[in-house]
Amino acid sequence: MKVIHENEVPEKAVPGRFLRWIAGPGHGLTSEDCACCIMRVEPGSTVQPAHSHPDCEELIYFIKGNGHVYVDGLITPVREGSAVLFEKNSVHMVRNSGDEEMKVACFFSEATDLSKYQFHKDVDFDGGKQL
Repeated sequence: MKVIHENEVPEKAVPGRFLRWIAGPGHGLTSEDCACCIMRVEPGSTVQPAHSHPDCEELIYFIKGNGHVYVDGLITPVREGSAVLFEKNSVHMVRNSGDEEMKVACFFSEATDLSKYQFHKDVDFDGGKQL
């Protein structure tokens, strides 16, 4: 059995967020069948660009903070304790609209990493419809 702490995994800065891949192929807890990263989003930041996962679903759980998620053109509020399922190929983004850092656990149904994301640079968070 292997146990790690998220602080033992290098953090990677990507547009709008910081990621620590705690499980997956070649990351932290090595897995060939699933992946997990811890995401931090600073106040006022938006995950960029919009993206989707053609090979897996993603479930995110909000550990800390509040904001909004964009999924396929719809925007809805989220807060600490919220969970959101992004189905395969759904275009999504997260925005921290609160005044504290947002922390999110991201679980993937297949082993994945940033190289397998499909990016949608033409999608604008503010172009979504508020629910």
